[in-house]
Amino acid sequence: MEANLTAKRTGAEEVVWDLSDLYASVDDPAIERDMQQADAQAEHLAASYRGQVAALDNESLYQAITEYEQAIEMANKLASYAHLIWSTDTGNAAYGKLLQKVTEWSSRLEQQLLFFDLEWINAPDDFAQTMIDDPVLAHYRHWLEATRRYQPHMLSEPEEKILSEKAVTGREAWVRFFTEVMGNTRYPYNGEELTQSGILAKLYEPDREVRRTAAQSVTGVLREKLPILTYVFNTLAADKASDDRLRSYQSWISSRNLSNEASDEVVDALIEAVTSRYDIVARYYRLKRDLLGLDELYDYDRYAPLPAAAGEYHWDRAREIVLNAYQNFHPRVAEIAGEFFTRAWIDAAERPGKRGGAYSASTVPSVHPYVFMNYTGAARDVMTLAHELGHGVHQYLSREQGMLQAHTPLTTAEMASTFGEMLVFTDMTAQASDPQVRLAMLANKIEDSFATIFRQVSMNRFEHAMHTARREEGELDSERLSDLWLQTQQAMFMDSVRMSDDYRVWWSYIPHFLHTPGYVYAYAFGELLVLALFARYQQEGGGSFAERYLDVLRAGGSDWPEKTLAPMGVDLTDPNFWQEGLAEIEKMVDQAEALVNGQ
Repeated sequence: MEANLTAKRTGAEEVVWDLSDLYASVDDPAIERDMQQADAQAEHLAASYRGQVAALDNESLYQAITEYEQAIEMANKLASYAHLIWSTDTGNAAYGKLLQKVTEWSSRLEQQLLFFDLEWINAPDDFAQTMIDDPVLAHYRHWLEATRRYQPHMLSEPEEKILSEKAVTGREAWVRFFTEVMGNTRYPYNGEELTQSGILAKLYEPDREVRRTAAQSVTGVLREKLPILTYVFNTLAADKASDDRLRSYQSWISSRNLSNEASDEVVDALIEAVTSRYDIVARYYRLKRDLLGLDELYDYDRYAPLPAAAGEYHWDRAREIVLNAYQNFHPRVAEIAGEFFTRAWIDAAERPGKRGGAYSASTVPSVHPYVFMNYTGAARDVMTLAHELGHGVHQYLSREQGMLQAHTPLTTAEMASTFGEMLVFTDMTAQASDPQVRLAMLANKIEDSFATIFRQVSMNRFEHAMHTARREEGELDSERLSDLWLQTQQAMFMDSVRMSDDYRVWWSYIPHFLHTPGYVYAYAFGELLVLALFARYQQEGGGSFAERYLDVLRAGGSDWPEKTLAPMGVDLTDPNFWQEGLAEIEKMVDQAEALVNGQ
């Protein structure tokens, strides 16, 4: 039977993006033209600057960086289009062919440009500092500083070229294989064949039997694929261990922390703060168990809606809710977000072969971001829309920093998205007069925050356990991986949720572990940061706060996160900072208990 995506009409069936601002189609001759132009630019850079970077004067270095940035932007434009079009149908052979072609070409271009990075990174300290401090190079100051931190971890140019070349048929190939396998997997449910988004949506249904049956379907399919998925996880974990060893990183997470411009100490403080407050999670789920009238709450009950939970949202209504909330905060935010709808920068329709999940792709500064999601009409999809549009607004504003400095580290990349969710949640709650409806909405927000803070950190704990065990014990079988998964997940819930044996294998479908190892703690970082920021926004009101907030978004990755956020009154170097955000989530649980008790 053909995969049934959603039986109901959501209004998003025709919400498909227009990628022509990048390229007209996979056969667009501009693709080949831009590849050739980028190759010519790389050859020019090599001919003009190879062996000379550490001897250039300030004006010449500025010109060289500008040309280098142009070549990087052209490569990213091509890569963005290939990835975006492939995401919409991972089983389309033409899309896959283009993705592979661009991936292989990008690797060769990267190898051509590699000399520039290496010569700057390995330039003498006195020369480098002189250039960093020079007013002519002021725009690129942060990029110049940040790249120098990689000096202890870079290899020779021939070695770096080999690693880049082999990654195409190594790590990148395995990640693509995993994505295509999962994107084309179907899950049986009552005679239908559902996509991953469709089957996971069943876990939010009020009927417990629907949730249980959906969870069993997910488990059954994952168990069938477990030999393949276990091998993929082991192979990529081993690949990372090899890469970390060659680059002299102290631990499996060190390279991610360096990329995130966060010290090991800051990240350790975050992890410690969150894991020390797992009691907040247990406290809430005990309350939810009682509200649902259950003797025991199982893993498939976690997302069950409360009786007064809001129903379905038509796409037009979701659009109205999000844009109104953004407008109330700042007209410019709503104006930018509105363009995503009017100019077809969103792909929200479910369809066969489309990968699951949601993201906002920044593409390149000369174009604009695109938002990708699978809209099913549920209340959580309204929040997902708010979240991804928050990313989109951030990426749109930060384009002025240019290709090399538009992107923030992953940690602060989640700030605008999570802030957007809070704006929508606050608006929707304020409009609800029924205490039971407010309780249901509050429960949804608490659970979303738990998923972003506590669950992501618990997944970080799984990653830590997996990478540590893979390095110490060798190849891990599925039972060992499942044991590590269940231990780290059960720790978060304490005794409030019973993790069934079926749930043991659910580590195997999560793409973050493979696509971007170490990424997940960034969600917790961003959520706790925003909870603290939002509390200050509510105290101050709009006006000055909103203007300073937009300035932070415009800054992108042009400075260190702690400096970018300083005007907002945030001190990321304070180890107690995370407690502010945790206190806000605890207040939400207090509010839920008060609503239950009629206070």
